[in-house]
Amino acid sequence: MSRRIHLALHPYGVGGPGQHGLWKDARVAKNASTDINYYIAQAKAAEHALFDALFIVDSQFINATYPAHYLNRLEPLTLLSAVATHTRHVGLVGTASSTYNSPFNLARRFASLDHISGGRAGWNVVTSFDTGTSRNFGFDEHLDYASRYGRALEFVQVARGLWDSYEDDAFPADVERGVFLDPAKLHALDHVGEHFKVAGPLNLSRSPQGQPVIFQAGVSEEGRDLAAQVAEGIYAPGGTLRQAQEYYADIKQRTASYGRDPDHIKIFIHGGPVVAATDEAARRREREIFEEDNDFDRNLALLGRSFGAYDFSVHDLDAPFPDVAHLAEKGGRTGAARIIERARAENLTLRQVAQSANEFRTSPFAGSPRTVAGTIEQWFDAGTFDGINLAFRTTDELELFVDGVVPLLQQRGLFRTEYEADTLRGNLGLPVPANRHTHERLLVAD
Repeated sequence: MSRRIHLALHPYGVGGPGQHGLWKDARVAKNASTDINYYIAQAKAAEHALFDALFIVDSQFINATYPAHYLNRLEPLTLLSAVATHTRHVGLVGTASSTYNSPFNLARRFASLDHISGGRAGWNVVTSFDTGTSRNFGFDEHLDYASRYGRALEFVQVARGLWDSYEDDAFPADVERGVFLDPAKLHALDHVGEHFKVAGPLNLSRSPQGQPVIFQAGVSEEGRDLAAQVAEGIYAPGGTLRQAQEYYADIKQRTASYGRDPDHIKIFIHGGPVVAATDEAARRREREIFEEDNDFDRNLALLGRSFGAYDFSVHDLDAPFPDVAHLAEKGGRTGAARIIERARAENLTLRQVAQSANEFRTSPFAGSPRTVAGTIEQWFDAGTFDGINLAFRTTDELELFVDGVVPLLQQRGLFRTEYEADTLRGNLGLPVPANRHTHERLLVAD
């Protein structure tokens, strides 16, 4: 079968970063971010359109300047467990921090979602860049980059070990012999590492897809390396076609360097398509959206997130951009470094930096259905992504894409016309990971 595009849906609720005014739209329920029926409807729409997954983001720190959706939203695994009972095929990917969780509890929660959904769970591994999160977990300071990513790698390794606690045939449930469990096929982990000490075993068997699918959003060197080692799906930054090509090639090469099959890591770029009857109408709508959300105070607050939720309002807006490089090490270092570099190179004031952080940028995926489908095909053929993580402001805009663009992608043989499998792994074309203990047993037998 020829290579095909994967699509995921990322609900906005009442509006995330860059969507500050979305809650004012009459088509958006003011409680969308806390209404489970909103998410169920989104998931059903995604499943009807044959999308691969519903993707739920999360963070565990806020202040009053944060986007509306961040201020009041449901916890991802609770949300996805409810959605699982109303869907059959669409994958369910939730964000959870490896910095502010323990491996045993999180492994059990994702394994539970995997069972509830029949093998459709995915974990988006994040290390958290909002430094204020540390104070919600009893720590004065956020961990530095090296510690966060070292912990994340070990966390995933421990979780995977726990998910293999039972071999697949560990439960004969033989009434005649009175044997429910074959104890030889239950395995403790007994992990002792730099960051964790976990005995195991996990009190839950493997799901139909073996283990939840691991997603990651690697941008920094450490993040890209972590993704290349453990990720099976990546949420990539996108950018220009050339930037997306470079990122795609880099991740695939790194993946191969770790002895992994590059086809076993699916790269999703962010996409916020704007579809209208004509290209001109779509471009007008793009500009309208920008004007609706272009609020300076919000932009200034959003700028602070890259520096650990730093409050830039304490500085003179028309003075040179302040020296805050030290804050980037425990925040979003890669994005912060780009901001600092540009500010210095162009001698920008704080006001100019805040304004430029939300400059109008036309999307490559804006236009008529035929234009958008053509651009998606062009980018896909150019080696920029395996899939797109789609975000739509309203249900109406989602329907325009599903009714107008998806059929064109299907006609071109770029997108499925039916689900290939009942599991997330199956639909992404990913292998079921062999249980390490079964594998060891077979090696001994050979």
